[in-house]
Amino acid sequence: MKTALVTGAAGFLGSHLAVRLLAQGYQVIGIDNLSTGTKLNLSGLNGQERFRFLECNIAETDCLNLGELAGADEIYHLASAASPKFYQQFPFETIQANTTGTWNMLELARRAGAKLVYTSTSEAYGDPTVHPQPEEYRGNVNTWGPRACYDESKRLGEVYCYEYAHRYQVPVKVARIFNTYSAGLRNDDGRVISNFVYQAIRGDDITVYGDGLQTRSFCYVDDTVRALMLMMDRDQASGEIINVGNPVEYTVLDVAKLVQRLAGSTSAIVFRLLPQDDPKVRRPVIDKARRLLGWEPEVGLEGGLRKTIAACRRLLAQGGLP
Repeated sequence: MKTALVTGAAGFLGSHLAVRLLAQGYQVIGIDNLSTGTKLNLSGLNGQERFRFLECNIAETDCLNLGELAGADEIYHLASAASPKFYQQFPFETIQANTTGTWNMLELARRAGAKLVYTSTSEAYGDPTVHPQPEEYRGNVNTWGPRACYDESKRLGEVYCYEYAHRYQVPVKVARIFNTYSAGLRNDDGRVISNFVYQAIRGDDITVYGDGLQTRSFCYVDDTVRALMLMMDRDQASGEIINVGNPVEYTVLDVAKLVQRLAGSTSAIVFRLLPQDDPKVRRPVIDKARRLLGWEPEVGLEGGLRKTIAACRRLLAQGGLP
């Protein structure tokens, strides 16, 4: 039986990944310091025989030296605040998770002979001047602004991965993840889909920043998790950076209108000032994912939003919002 270590296991994506790994027969060790992850996300995991949760900070050396981690076969390094609200609230912790924390997980992989998938981000492209974005594009990132703590620390995390891949031949794979969604996103994290869905089903104003003509690409969580597991499994992905996202592009305003319609909401759409350094366009080129992984998204935005809205209504009715 293989053992998978998932950092950020109490987060949105980490908890979904842990559930999928358990379903595939893995022994799963989840790590999280619960700074932005929640115990509610672990509710479907705790008590399962093959799951163990450790509350610790991966940026601290003590975490690296935990004996339970020595037998890990695969390491999925997802730990980091991922929404602007939280990484701007915790900038230094975000930098540490993506730099020192990444270094620690790579060192653990080297010692254990484990494979590692590092979840980087489409924010590595910044406010892109190349559209859509292939992996070869080096980005247009502002190092002196409120998003830099996340964007630049993720980029430096990629550098650590490069060094361990080339100096120590650690089988490292880097996923640049584009917007991922489903039920389970915190209702207070400030991300587009979670904002729109919770506002719509509560009848609150749906808040669009700027004129809403900036574009995004949205990938349903099941597709993203499947891509991460394929990256871990495929040797040809070692030493590669691979975009993971849906290449279908929407304006933010169109998404707001779609959520409004699918939720049958009477909410008004209102406009607020656009935050500094907010990207104007975002769409992945996924040719490499198709070629190396045989992967592409299967869930379209409308279908994914219908599932998300239905699940969020159930959570709201139960009083169990994350």
